Amino acid sequence: MYGPGVENIGRNGKPESFPVLEPNAEQLLVRVDAAGLCFSDVKVIQQGGKHPKLYNRNLATQPTRLGHEVALTVMKVGKKLQDQFRPGQRLALQPDIYERGKSTAYGYTIPGGLIQFHLMGPEVLQGDDGSYVLPLEGDLGYAETALMEPWACVEAAYSQRRRLAPKSGGVMWIVGRPGDSTEYKFSCGLDAPATIVTTDVPPSLFALVKREATVRGATLVVRDGLTPEGYRALRSELTAGIGFDDIVLLDPRSAQAVSEAAKLLARRGTFNLVGRTPLDSHPLIDVGRIHYDCTAYFGHPGPDIAAAYGQARNRCELRAGGTALFVGAGGPMGRMHVQRAIELSPGPALILATDINAMRLAALVARFDPLAALHRKRFVAFNPSAGSRHRYADETESLRAFVTRETDNRGADDVVVCVPSAEVMAEAAQTMAPNGMLVLFAGIPNGTFAPLNLSAVSLHNAQFTGTSGSTLADQLAVIRKALAGELSPNQSVAAVGGMEAALDGIRAMMEGRYPGKVVIFPQISGLPLTGLADLKTVVPDVAACLGPGDVWTRGAEAALIELWWER
Repeated sequence: MYGPGVENIGRNGKPESFPVLEPNAEQLLVRVDAAGLCFSDVKVIQQGGKHPKLYNRNLATQPTRLGHEVALTVMKVGKKLQDQFRPGQRLALQPDIYERGKSTAYGYTIPGGLIQFHLMGPEVLQGDDGSYVLPLEGDLGYAETALMEPWACVEAAYSQRRRLAPKSGGVMWIVGRPGDSTEYKFSCGLDAPATIVTTDVPPSLFALVKREATVRGATLVVRDGLTPEGYRALRSELTAGIGFDDIVLLDPRSAQAVSEAAKLLARRGTFNLVGRTPLDSHPLIDVGRIHYDCTAYFGHPGPDIAAAYGQARNRCELRAGGTALFVGAGGPMGRMHVQRAIELSPGPALILATDINAMRLAALVARFDPLAALHRKRFVAFNPSAGSRHRYADETESLRAFVTRETDNRGADDVVVCVPSAEVMAEAAQTMAPNGMLVLFAGIPNGTFAPLNLSAVSLHNAQFTGTSGSTLADQLAVIRKALAGELSPNQSVAAVGGMEAALDGIRAMMEGRYPGKVVIFPQISGLPLTGLADLKTVVPDVAACLGPGDVWTRGAEAALIELWWER
């Protein structure tokens, strides 16, 4: 990729030929067996070298390669690596690579997997977490292996990413309300911050904070009488522009004040609302930062400020026996969320799926109705733009009304949003049940604000959470699930193609041409991009090996390799 835009991928719209080099002592020569295409690549295509993970790189002179979802086979091993790897060994890869704390992700800063062979060295094998490749033991197909990475991102959405306690050595800001006579206590966690800033804190709590700061040698800063307009100056004055690690609001009433205070939260910061009175409206909250910066919003009626923290009050998994709503469920990642919810044991009992694309929604129903029946779960699909519900007569109905109807006025226990729209996120949040969880899975830029009902955080233990990417542990978890038969990654495959079809596959992904994932087999030449339903006319011998409902299988992959693989 030589710059922004699909026209800068390859040369004249075609792959290029390069010599295959010998590995040095610290390198592996790997073969790329399969590469999944990811919508995250679209941001790279649109932004080119200005993408945050490319650090203003001049792609015209220092090009990169797309493709971070890969299945690899070791071909040759450098001398210093021969006790770790062997020729013929199969590998999965975790592309979220960090070196000295800096993201150097595979498929971004490190050229990725849309190639037949490439050298892999310390940039992948010696990162902050050690090696970012995962040797495969057991029987997984190439497409399945490549899809471990997006499945790990889905798995990560339900693992705890937020910090659930005050930061040790951090900066905490406690904001009270003048006239509040509540006798607050802070049963644990007040010993963590190195600096505590107070604003209009009730006298009894201020005495506790002052005593704790004196005992521990923490710095205490008092800034009483601030208005919301004056909050922002505190960021530069007291946190060097980074923001507060922990913010505590006592008995807040003003949505504007909450909105302004939330803007001062540091990356991975916690925002603890303590009180029994609803805010006067919904604050505007940076939903991009919930997704990318793991900012966390806790709450408790009080008077113990510490009661909001910890695992017990902040779950991250779908509620067993509950209702899960997936917004934007027809896209490749939305389908994975729906599949995971259906296969999760015990998992939710009622699964609601929405999408405004009629083709995608129909494909979702066709694929997952049988799976839901197999797992004895109720599955209902809904198109908000058409007001139609699967299994019901067409009827004009809002998303909120649909969820209210299907849940007997209770709302959804878990709401997962796979649409990068602040408006959709705000609308979806209104469908939450008490003690519900909103998962912002879709990436939306930092600085994008949406009105969220933060009153429900303190009053009803509502949770707003989001994740970006995955870790080695997440990928290991989905590999174990796939090998144990608890997860079927091949359900996600919608189209396949050879090396020359990669650019068409990228365009198809950008256009939403297929409801699931596009998988490219770089070792195959001449196979056009083909939807699984069309394999019957293009490659009938492969189509004959598909599973019921035209599901990709290891048998279909074996037939494709036998017929098309470059020898």
